[in-house]
Amino acid sequence: MFSYDEIQKYNETDMLIYRYIISNAEKVPYMTIRELAGEIHTSPGAILRFCSKNSFQGYAELKEALRRQNQTLQRSLPSSDLQELSAFFERTNCSAFEEKLAPAVSIIRQAEPVLFAGKGSSGTLARYGARYFSNLGKFSVGLEDTCYPVETYCCQNAAAIILSESGETGEVIELARHLQQKGSSVLSITNSSLSTLARMSDWNFSYHFAHQRINGNYNATTQVPVLFVLEALGRRTCLQDPRS
Repeated sequence: MFSYDEIQKYNETDMLIYRYIISNAEKVPYMTIRELAGEIHTSPGAILRFCSKNSFQGYAELKEALRRQNQTLQRSLPSSDLQELSAFFERTNCSAFEEKLAPAVSIIRQAEPVLFAGKGSSGTLARYGARYFSNLGKFSVGLEDTCYPVETYCCQNAAAIILSESGETGEVIELARHLQQKGSSVLSITNSSLSTLARMSDWNFSYHFAHQRINGNYNATTQVPVLFVLEALGRRTCLQDPRS
């Protein structure tokens, strides 16, 4: 229902509407536009503009598309996190997803070396990404320490894949900026396309999941989309014929 091209153009209000709809896909078709606006604390006009941005003629057409999607799924998902994942994987099963990955695949194929970097949980994923790409034949280096002295690397033909759920971590942003100044292409995977890291990157993939903090502000946002996109990039970079 919602393509990556459309999502990349969302403003903050659009993102609130989108997240509510994805998390309440079976409920929204039975809500009036005023009821939906009240739940999200926005206006009916904002919802109508959201419908227009997503190529729906109006709110009624959006609700009908949701009904058809729910019938196609033919199952009741037990929780909102599974609903988000289901919606995410549905979006990846289309040509728009392949078109979104294509520029990054082209950059990575020509890059030497490939650097993965992140902090905290994203740093752990960066190390996994480097190992996965290396397993497939594209030697890569994973940096969990965003203060690592990258001046020792020849970055002119490098590609840096930077991971950050928030896209606002200061050390990560500084690393990305430094690598760009050295001539490296910066590709990022973030949760929000509105984040600083996403906006400064040469290429960005944003998965737009509900942000979760627990146990003293620790990040509990799912990282499943990051793993999926990393592996998708690796397979398309290393296992597919560049001419195809």
